[in-house]
Amino acid sequence: MAAEEQHDERAVGDGLLVVDKPAGWTSHDVVGRLRRLCRTRRVGHAGTLDPMATGVLVVGVNKGTKLLTFLVGHDKGYAATVRLGRTTVTDDAEGEATGGSDASRLTDGEIARVVTTLTGQVQQVPSAVSAIKVGGVRSYARVRSGEDVELAARPVTVSRFEVLATRRPGEAGTDGNPVPEGVLDVDVEVEVSSGTYVRALARDLGSALGVGGHLTALRRTRVGHLTLEQAASLEQLDPQTGPGPAAYLVDLADAARAALATRELDQAQARALGYGQRVASAQPGREEPVAAFAPDGTLVAVLDERRATARAHVVLAPAGAK
Repeated sequence: MAAEEQHDERAVGDGLLVVDKPAGWTSHDVVGRLRRLCRTRRVGHAGTLDPMATGVLVVGVNKGTKLLTFLVGHDKGYAATVRLGRTTVTDDAEGEATGGSDASRLTDGEIARVVTTLTGQVQQVPSAVSAIKVGGVRSYARVRSGEDVELAARPVTVSRFEVLATRRPGEAGTDGNPVPEGVLDVDVEVEVSSGTYVRALARDLGSALGVGGHLTALRRTRVGHLTLEQAASLEQLDPQTGPGPAAYLVDLADAARAALATRELDQAQARALGYGQRVASAQPGREEPVAAFAPDGTLVAVLDERRATARAHVVLAPAGAK
């Protein structure tokens, strides 16, 4: 199989795919499908989406997988719906209902005031069913085995938390069915730092309002500068139903320019980095990773320029490579 992948003329090259993940699929499911469609085992993703969530899933193909570690920490955008008046064990619609109080009399002003308190730099307790490890075991696995898990609060940044609409009992919900009695659906858009749990925001909004809340819909609209406008569906990525993955592949250089700080190298610097050597930093003290390009536009490496001499986090175009 490996030999077939190496010599298959239909195999996809190096780069990123921005996938519009469908509901019901795990991020691992999407990677598995794309390994078949791209005819390579070298496929990975930057930032898991829960099965119920849809939207932007950034996938690396071949050498593109080396860029994923630099994308995981980027801020993200979401469109979501919070149902006030009901709590669940998972803080989303996938979990068993655990309680709640009548939310139908809440005013838009009351909701807006609490949203303000959840905006900015906040201390957030992640959902107990997150993938955070507790004693070497994923928190969600402990919850599913019947344990009560309490995670420590962590600092996150909610740079934008905007209420777009509220839908009251009897009005159409996100699923097309009427909103039930006693609850209130709130459509929101949020921009958050990496590591922020939107379902924890839903939980905390409901808790602060005294009625409980959980997430009923979540769509990721952005990872860094990669957006839904660039995303392709699985049907589009399948050559039997669409143009196929090659039509949507963002090549290494374009992906790095879109996602990272950049630096232009001269030929001697590009050659030195290709041989694993260090070069002088262009901006010593720069904290963020830097994409470094050869004079012909080839992405040579991603650099660490925190010190006077830059070292490569990863080399993508070794000297002599074609």
